[in-house]
Amino acid sequence: MKLLAICATSIFLVGLDTTIVNVALPSIGRDLRLGTADLQWTVDAYTLVLAALLITSGALADRLGRRRIFRLGLVVFGAGSVACALAPTMGVLVAARAVQGVGGSMLSPVALAIVVSVITDPRERARAIGVWAAVFGLSMAAGPILGGLLIAGLGWRWVFWANLPVIAIVLVLTARHVPESRAPKARRLDPLGQILLIVLVGASVAALIEGPRLGWGSPVLLAGYLVIVAAGVAFARVETRQAEPLIDLRLFRRPPFAAAAGGAVAVFAALNVTLLVGTLYLQQVRGLSPVAAGLVTLPMAIAATVCAPLAGHLVGRVGPRLPLRIAGVGLAVGGLLLIGLDDRTPMPLLLAAYLFAGIGVGFANAPITNTAVSGLPPERAGVAGGITSTARQFGAALGIALAGVLVTLPADTGHSGGAATRPGWVLVAICGVAVLLAAQVSPTSSPRRHRPTTALAR
Repeated sequence: MKLLAICATSIFLVGLDTTIVNVALPSIGRDLRLGTADLQWTVDAYTLVLAALLITSGALADRLGRRRIFRLGLVVFGAGSVACALAPTMGVLVAARAVQGVGGSMLSPVALAIVVSVITDPRERARAIGVWAAVFGLSMAAGPILGGLLIAGLGWRWVFWANLPVIAIVLVLTARHVPESRAPKARRLDPLGQILLIVLVGASVAALIEGPRLGWGSPVLLAGYLVIVAAGVAFARVETRQAEPLIDLRLFRRPPFAAAAGGAVAVFAALNVTLLVGTLYLQQVRGLSPVAAGLVTLPMAIAATVCAPLAGHLVGRVGPRLPLRIAGVGLAVGGLLLIGLDDRTPMPLLLAAYLFAGIGVGFANAPITNTAVSGLPPERAGVAGGITSTARQFGAALGIALAGVLVTLPADTGHSGGAATRPGWVLVAICGVAVLLAAQVSPTSSPRRHRPTTALAR
């Protein structure tokens, strides 16, 4: 339990810094005089680096030692947090957020790999992943609440200072209670695949963020489209020819694995659209303080925390399909409730929408993670954690970028403010439907002891 608590705390930090900045965006924008695209980069600089480096960090941990990489990640994450807190300009803040992302990439998959390497029974592992998912879901949903409290009391920079005491405690506990572990056979690194993945993910999200400002047919965007296509083709060619690729694309031929990755993208795109669009709506259109805006999301935080262990229990008993169906319905209903949002929408309706969104997030994490981890042999636990975490963070980055494309809120509280958010809520509902489709091809039985197939073991 000590080991699970330590790893869960690090996951809490990674998830928290994915969403806590959302509620601080209006304050950061006023202080540093940033526009909407700049604010999007403040969030996506972190999630993009996370998405791009998670698999390599997992592979490094399997090769060099999971505790060693885990501790290094804590130190880098702390250094990035200090730089964010002291950032005088937008450029420094975005760069510091990227440093945080480097550190976070060493925490999320490695913490999961440590847990999986210690807990080997499939049913117990499913329940442990449920606890892990509860903490991760709580961190993502609780970010706006904690951020609002810190901003109201101390200012937006304390959103980052607050990381340091937690990091210090986890470093000490890790040295005392976390055993070192490695994969029996170290995997080769794939630097070319890593570079191409960074280009592919970064260019895709950059095009979405900068498209509204530069124009979708501008020369810069046209060049960006060519880069995306070229990077995608090159990545596929390189990965299919590697003996030990960064991402084994053959895994996506298995419907359950592909469903887990696609479901993760959909869930975290929906979550981040909900948090970003909801936060800007509540503060800019409804005129709520950061604390009040954060408290409106409380039903989501509670639901995500309560439902995640229930999802882990269900996965252990009946498999991932049922909790994924519940997750899809929750997200779809949450989005549908707010499609008619305007400047005077009753607060109970907003609270109900956040509640259903939290149910969706809470029930999704455990079945998605368990399906992805169970699809690979134990010695590749770091890579398994990296794949599912990459899908989550890519979904988060994609959600932020799409929110900026679909939603443009006015600076004042004009009547058009609420209506402008409606495309975002349509996207949330669509993501819920995507999770329902993913559930249809996920396993229907509970996890059992079995050896991985030959195709997966390679």
